[in-house]
Amino acid sequence: MRNIFSTKKGFTLIELLVVIAIIGLLSTLAVVALSSAREKARDAKRVADIKQVQTALELYYNDQEAYPAGTALALGALTDCTTACDTLSSTNGIAATAAGTTYMGLIPGDPSATAECTGTSTAVCDYSYTGVGTPVTQYEILLFLEGTTGSLTVGLNCASEAGIVSGATCAH
Repeated sequence: MRNIFSTKKGFTLIELLVVIAIIGLLSTLAVVALSSAREKARDAKRVADIKQVQTALELYYNDQEAYPAGTALALGALTDCTTACDTLSSTNGIAATAAGTTYMGLIPGDPSATAECTGTSTAVCDYSYTGVGTPVTQYEILLFLEGTTGSLTVGLNCASEAGIVSGATCAH
């Protein structure tokens, strides 16, 4: 007579390997999807940051009849200005400290930059502001996107008083 309690129950080695392979594949897909979502979130923040800066610059222009002076100022970064180019005010323009009417108390910096944007940047970089003309009646802000966002492309894009356009060359 056969003992029903002595039969071995469990998973075979092949079944376990298949389950482990499926779990590995699913976790890889999840990591890739999460990375893409983070990239899109950083790009959306970059575009929103620049639009906020543009609004503050237009308020400044309406009061001062010119945009702030400056060449290749790394916005929100600890370079170029005395300690940081992170405020916009009537007396100091874009500077480390605000004086007079404050148009933007804290200018945002790029969410993941390590260097300042230049016309030839090929990686994520801090927003770079340049006032154009004497008096300054135009401006250019360079920003770097990691992916396509609306009509803006991967790489350098330029914001000016006329809007944001793809490429390192601004439209005025």
